[in-house]
Amino acid sequence: MDSDLASYILQYAGYLLEGGLVCYLVWSSQWKRQKAIAFYISCFLVAELSRGYALRRFGLRSAQYLTVYWTTDFLLVISLFVLVCLFFRRACLHEEKMWRFVRLLLVFVGVLVVGISGLTFSHNYSHLFLRFVTEFNQNLYFTCLVLNTLLYLLLQQIESPDEQLGLLVCGVGIQFAGPAATLALVHLTGGEAFALSLGSLAMRVCTLGMLLVWAYAITRIKEKAIQVSGANSPVLAEVTAD
Repeated sequence: MDSDLASYILQYAGYLLEGGLVCYLVWSSQWKRQKAIAFYISCFLVAELSRGYALRRFGLRSAQYLTVYWTTDFLLVISLFVLVCLFFRRACLHEEKMWRFVRLLLVFVGVLVVGISGLTFSHNYSHLFLRFVTEFNQNLYFTCLVLNTLLYLLLQQIESPDEQLGLLVCGVGIQFAGPAATLALVHLTGGEAFALSLGSLAMRVCTLGMLLVWAYAITRIKEKAIQVSGANSPVLAEVTAD
């Protein structure tokens, strides 16, 4: 019962943060500039609300809830891949040659994941959609984890001045930690009930951590950028005059 209460608290805290971030992006006119964040949070919020509705309406073990869960999971992992790609584009904003190479790499990786996941059809002949979605989600999720790590290393290598992007990437890394730890725990314990319950809590805590880091990055770095811009304006005027 205590774990259920903690799960509900974390769940609704996540709802409030997600809705608050979307409202803040619209209110502060950052919707277009932060389109990657707005896109992913919107997808995440729609998925969570859809799952909650299906759970209350049909029950945990119903076929309807299972369909809704895996369909939204499929959409979430696609949106996560798009998010990482948009972060790569932002990191290579002033490096067009690097971006052309990275873009080809991302396309190749996406096609490769689809191809490898498609092998499911040659090995399984029952519940093909569910098996394909499960395999595809795991493969693409692991791929996003690797790509996000590479993106973080790239930001360190090029010494990117975009501090906000660095924090956003770190936030995604925090979210990746939840499912990774959950899968490891479930495999080690053989799928025990306490492992599943603890894993669910860990995933919600990591998602909440990601949202908090994102909220901090979006609000704090914006104010810092305004201050730096104001401090450097006389220097820019002198350079322009010269």
